[in-house]
Amino acid sequence: MIRRIVVDSSSNIKSIRYKELKIVPLKIITDKKEYIDELGLDVEKMINELAQYNGKTTTSCPSAGDWLEAFAGADEIFVITITSALSGSYNAAMIAKDEYMSLNENAKVYVLDSLSTGPQMRLVAEMIQDMICNNSSFDEIVTKVEEYNKKIKLIFSLESLHNLACNGRIGFTLATLAGVLGIRTIGKASDSGTLQPITKAHGKRKTIITIYNEMIKLGFKGGKVRIAHCLNEFDASELINRIRKEYPMADIVLEKCMGLCSFYAEKGGMIIGFEV
Repeated sequence: MIRRIVVDSSSNIKSIRYKELKIVPLKIITDKKEYIDELGLDVEKMINELAQYNGKTTTSCPSAGDWLEAFAGADEIFVITITSALSGSYNAAMIAKDEYMSLNENAKVYVLDSLSTGPQMRLVAEMIQDMICNNSSFDEIVTKVEEYNKKIKLIFSLESLHNLACNGRIGFTLATLAGVLGIRTIGKASDSGTLQPITKAHGKRKTIITIYNEMIKLGFKGGKVRIAHCLNEFDASELINRIRKEYPMADIVLEKCMGLCSFYAEKGGMIIGFEV
């Protein structure tokens, strides 16, 4: 029996220990070029090219056909998508689920709307991986996933909100304040899956302290932390140092944002998923 984990590329997962992993790419689209968010994408080049581009830029979620291709040949499939509040990825995956199960009567497909993105999705995928390796049943995994996803929080720190505003993810009034005089916007994924700004910080040092304090307010007690950054490894490493000052044994993984998260986080952005 083939048991597979399938995620969209907003998860930033490049690999995990479990080999039956499929990543379905989103796209970043301009009038001149289409960037497919797959492992071979040169993210830094994309960021630099977009910085010089003055036209309209949009993003595109995977189609139902893209999801079906990733499902092919599997008997049990666990799908994790970016929040449905920001993308049609979840809806497309649900359409693919219904079609796949109608064509494969013994197949089982579970689709999780993460109500989040990036590191939170990675934490869920890792949990599914561990349960599969422990031979947990399909139903046991589904139950655990739904419980576990509620025990993960996501915080972001952004130097620019330009792309989020241009694509209707936040208001332009808020976006104009970000990046002014070194001000960074710090926010979280809300319970409904929207982006919710919660405070601002001035300068890098204050940003690190503020992120850590907000993590504590949300219930962090030293569990797993997954950090994704967009061309900002120094600040991400400083955050790790701050966390380990209080929780030296914390399980922390640092990774680079892939294309979709880099597009929205923009240069200098960080996205942090953690257990509470």
